[in-house]
Amino acid sequence: MKRPMPWGDQVDVISSDDSASDGDADNGLDGRQSSNDMTIDQPTKELTSEGSLFRRAEMYQEYMKQLPIPTQRSSIIPFTSWVGLGNSIKQLYEQPLHYLTNIHLKQWDQLRFGTEDEHKPLDSIVHPCKAEATIWLIEEVHRLTSCHHHLAKLWLSDPMHYVFIDSITLNSPKSPDSTKSSSPVKS
Repeated sequence: MKRPMPWGDQVDVISSDDSASDGDADNGLDGRQSSNDMTIDQPTKELTSEGSLFRRAEMYQEYMKQLPIPTQRSSIIPFTSWVGLGNSIKQLYEQPLHYLTNIHLKQWDQLRFGTEDEHKPLDSIVHPCKAEATIWLIEEVHRLTSCHHHLAKLWLSDPMHYVFIDSITLNSPKSPDSTKSSSPVKS
């Protein structure tokens, strides 16, 4: 099944700090300050309100939906853990993995604790191609079908949720095809 590749689509990323300043002229208050404006003396709890967290989750999910899943793998990646493979994938393809995928990878690594193969490199147990394909399959499910309300609820329940959210860069994600066309680096 072929899906359109949104390489040319532009993504507007608005941080929660900048979102209020864009619409102040059209807020219908005729120059009066809106009640949504944050002041420095407001408690930190209000700055991370549920509403802004839900807006951030919605923007995050919309951005992640627009990232293409690579259709061709460019190389076999050696790995010792699921999280390690995820980090290698992020570097190789220059795109973030979904928050939920990062959580799954961490949980899969935790499942190995206490097994007889716990210290054995994972790529000697699961073939690297199958492991990478599994991550991309799960990533596709998370990118295309996750509800931002569910994400926001998870983030509300975990004050350290941002640890599992990869930084988002405005560069186009790297496809396996673009890695083949680039000139080789001589060392």
